[in-house]
Amino acid sequence: PPVGPHRQQRRALRRGTEEFLAECGLEFFFADSQTVVGGRPLPPYDDYFPQLAALREAGRVEWPIRPGTSPYAIYRVSSRGGRGEATMFIRDPESALQVWSRENGYPGDPWYLEFHKKHLPGGLTLWRVSEDKSDLGAKAVYVPEQAQERAREHARHFAATVAGVLRRHQAQGGAPGVVCALYDAELLGHWWYEGPQWLSFLYPELARQQVETVTCSAYLDHHPAVKTLTLPEGSWGEGSDHRTWLNDDTAWTWERLYDSEVEFWTLVHDNPQAAQGLVGRVLCQAARELLLMQASDWQFLITSWAARDYAEQRFIAHYADFKRLLEVVQHVRTRGELEQDDWIYLASKEQQDFLFPTVERALFA
Repeated sequence: PPVGPHRQQRRALRRGTEEFLAECGLEFFFADSQTVVGGRPLPPYDDYFPQLAALREAGRVEWPIRPGTSPYAIYRVSSRGGRGEATMFIRDPESALQVWSRENGYPGDPWYLEFHKKHLPGGLTLWRVSEDKSDLGAKAVYVPEQAQERAREHARHFAATVAGVLRRHQAQGGAPGVVCALYDAELLGHWWYEGPQWLSFLYPELARQQVETVTCSAYLDHHPAVKTLTLPEGSWGEGSDHRTWLNDDTAWTWERLYDSEVEFWTLVHDNPQAAQGLVGRVLCQAARELLLMQASDWQFLITSWAARDYAEQRFIAHYADFKRLLEVVQHVRTRGELEQDDWIYLASKEQQDFLFPTVERALFA
């Protein structure tokens, strides 16, 4: 593990993402452009979570340029010595900036609805972003008709941008390209209220620009990948590495996670016949708590300060439940049965955290 007293003492060869995807019958996935073609990472969330900017210089600033690659082509990904492969679509940095960025993109337009200012009581949003983007007291009244017109103009601009990107790509490489535009669904209508309107205006504009809209699977049917790459380890987070999730503020979570994994699998291996018994039932619930602990949202929320207290409390709660369930396993092994308090506790956890109903098959297959 990269943290704790056993740091870098236990080493293992990790399988590539494409191997897991192939094992599950999934044909393709998505990656940020800098992990493939190189260059400076595009900060995806800085405009929404300014605290992430503090991580920018904490690691790699730029990724090495990889000649002969393009964000408008697709590639087959395979790891040396690995089993299985998958096709990679690459997020287009040019169109991504137009939609993601509040500072440089469409959502920050002065005529759009201001997300952060609400009328109380009731929570109605009555103001627009306005020219002064920092002072909530200076926000002007929202005008829906004007916002709708701006969404229409931005749809025209986006369609023209995509068409221009594809023309340049084909002029340089001779082959038709694909622009992969990836956005969280919550951006359209939540952070950017007019996002769904923009989307409805966009499709006719793309048709006018002679840009074909297509799903990834349909594109693969007609344009299979011809080149194979190995993909370096990376992420969609700040710096395109793991600093968003692993840093001084979150190291304590990882110490508990790594120790919990070792403790859990030791118990599973020590109880190979547990599938049909009470020990197996408790271990299954412990597995659910461990999986909930491993949700990457906790570290993201801690680092971004978006809901830090909530994330820390949730992580600690799942950790405490996990530890108690392991104690319950030991009670069953030594006494052969559960006391009344343990029965009540186990039933309450099974009712509250009931996800992954087939976890038993994964543990005892």
